[in-house]
Amino acid sequence: MRGPIRRSPPGVWQAAVAAVLGAAAVLLIVLALLPWQPLAALDTDVASTLHTAALESPGLTRANRVLTDWVWDPWAFRLLVAVVVVWLLWRGERALGWWLAGTVLVGSGLQQGLKAALARERPQWREPVDSAHYAAMPSGHAMTAALVCVVLLWLWRERGLSAGGAWWRSAAVVACVSVVGVAFTRVWLGVHWLTDTLVGVLLGTALGLASAAAWAALHAGESRRETARPLGR
Repeated sequence: MRGPIRRSPPGVWQAAVAAVLGAAAVLLIVLALLPWQPLAALDTDVASTLHTAALESPGLTRANRVLTDWVWDPWAFRLLVAVVVVWLLWRGERALGWWLAGTVLVGSGLQQGLKAALARERPQWREPVDSAHYAAMPSGHAMTAALVCVVLLWLWRERGLSAGGAWWRSAAVVACVSVVGVAFTRVWLGVHWLTDTLVGVLLGTALGLASAAAWAALHAGESRRETARPLGR
């Protein structure tokens, strides 16, 4: 006879994927800052090619500036999270609401801390098409987009909505397009190297999954304590 099927503890797969993505981000940071010549050449080639295209296509460049400054701006993503947090608090789900807000705040702090610590210079152009502040790595736009998209998709599932449903699949597609689009616009506008955006996406995704894993582990522990509590107490 077969024994009982053992299920992995809640949050294990999210934690494992977060660890892999975090390690990949660290490796990419090290290679970019050494610099490792093949990666440096890729950064330079991609940046030069897209900057030339941006100068030759002013209409498309203006569209990318609108996207990066308004649609996919980090504050637009944070505002979306703020709306969701208010909704959760209104529903009485205070723990989940503050957890979501705290995750995004940690992401912002980590992003700025790494920028200051790594101090990577942004691309420099004779004819810039846009400008940006602070250091280059990681891309704050890309990291914020990835983090917010991951935690909101996780929240959708946490609320019991099916991951196989048409609405969830549509939301996942919008999230993926947004993250890729954010990364593309930052390189197109010449304010980031390709590796800046890749590190941002990896770190944002890793942090979002780590947050989901921690939430699942904490609540699994609470459920076990509730189950083990003697009746009448």
